[in-house]
Amino acid sequence: MPFVLRPSRGPFRDLPREVPILTAISFTVALGFGIVAPDIPAFGRHFGVSTAAAASVVSAFALMRIVGALPAGRLADRFGQPVVMATGIAIVAVSSIVAGFSNSFAELIILRGAGGVGSAMFGVSGQTLLLVSVPNEQRGRASGLFAGGFLVGGISGPAVGGVIAAWSERAPFIIYGCMLIIPALIAGTVLHDRSRQRHEAAHRPRRAIAEIAAALRDRAYRAAAAANLGDGFAVIGVRSAIVPLFVHDVLHRSAVWTGAGFLVVAALNAGVLLPAGRLADRFGRRPVIVGGCFTSASALVLLALLPGLGGYFTALAVLGLGSGLLDVGPAAMLGDILKGNGGTVVATYQMAGDIGAVAGPVTAGYLVDAASYGAAFGAAAGVLGLAAVLGLFAPETRWRDRPAAPVFPSSVVAPGDGQAGPDPDHHQAAGPAHQFQPPRRPREPGPGRPRGQRP
Repeated sequence: MPFVLRPSRGPFRDLPREVPILTAISFTVALGFGIVAPDIPAFGRHFGVSTAAAASVVSAFALMRIVGALPAGRLADRFGQPVVMATGIAIVAVSSIVAGFSNSFAELIILRGAGGVGSAMFGVSGQTLLLVSVPNEQRGRASGLFAGGFLVGGISGPAVGGVIAAWSERAPFIIYGCMLIIPALIAGTVLHDRSRQRHEAAHRPRRAIAEIAAALRDRAYRAAAAANLGDGFAVIGVRSAIVPLFVHDVLHRSAVWTGAGFLVVAALNAGVLLPAGRLADRFGRRPVIVGGCFTSASALVLLALLPGLGGYFTALAVLGLGSGLLDVGPAAMLGDILKGNGGTVVATYQMAGDIGAVAGPVTAGYLVDAASYGAAFGAAAGVLGLAAVLGLFAPETRWRDRPAAPVFPSSVVAPGDGQAGPDPDHHQAAGPAHQFQPPRRPREPGPGRPRGQRP
């Protein structure tokens, strides 16, 4: 579109136009979700159900995100990312507005489940479009900006949502849905499909299974997915569900200190996103992934060992740094792996994070009841440690698309000198353009024949 210009300065300098558009969309979606999130349990109890039943409204949304991820990836590969993104945002918008007018708890939980499917469609198609739109040398920075949009929107939303919910418990849902109309229109009209193989999807019914199998055979993909699972398990799940209880039960402090600690995590997370993206683009994805896993794991160990508020804030500050690295490195590595369409592969990657976010609070909560908070934090650190080990043994993908280096004559030893001659397999792997051709010796002109004239 002619009115969408590529920024010439600022954090989006020299990036494709899809990056600022997707970042703005992610900010708006996260802002709206943040507005409605604090109101969901209270609105559920408005229908006279128990606290556990009211909390299940949140679980229904998360569960349907997991269930809808793979179908969303298939749809993105078949119809293109912008169409699926616009449809997903529209589903969330409509379901949220209708949920604001729901008259029973059953209606509310069904509508929130539908919103989870729409969220999966937006998340998978949006991240796929981002990753296939930028070259390798910009993918880390683009991933950091995209994650920053979610983070800033998620931080800002609850403050606004709390004020609106004090006025009306139904209003946040309606406002959230109305806010999503503009992002849905932008996704459907301004963005363009960057897939290079979408026309093949209809002729390959088993392509999704083949893509997942091929991705799981790639050590780099396994490392990226494991890091995302560890991030969801520990940084998102355990932090959100267990740390507030830790502040109340162990530190004997009010919820104000929980909010202050979360603000420290969010501020440092946001501050490290752009530097982490530049590091991933300059030095590779693997150091950022391994560093993020080890930093986050050490933060959870510090949380279990350091006493008092000083230890609490120190641990959460370190956690913010580690989570910022994990918001960038795994996504950039995933983008390096994608070839053309990648909706199914991105879907399984996001499913890993969602499964971790769902399993983390349940596992850690059981360990708190059966053992202690230290055991729960130690288990979360162990999950991140395993992801770090996979990252250590993963190949670097930052320069994966570079052509093979040519073979020069000086590196080839002629047979018969007691050493092996040129390896034909090596030349074949390097490609025809890089095969070594021995130099031809110029022919001397015969007597009575001018130079260059054929006999």
